Amino acid sequence: MRVAIKGMSCQHCVSAVTKALEQLDGVKNVEVSLEKGEARFEEEKPVDRETVRKAVQDAGYEVGDFEE
Repeated sequence: MRVAIKGMSCQHCVSAVTKALEQLDGVKNVEVSLEKGEARFEEEKPVDRETVRKAVQDAGYEVGDFEE
């Protein structure tokens, strides 16, 4: 899954988003790109988009569009 992330400006931001997503049950192989402003990850089992959105928002960033 790919999700657009808004508000990242440095490697600390990348680390914060990566950590937030890695802590979600069912998420694996998280890759966050500062340049592309997105996060990509695989689902071991279905992960609710609102759960992903809340995790990223709680880390201090905005979530844009999701893409399977």
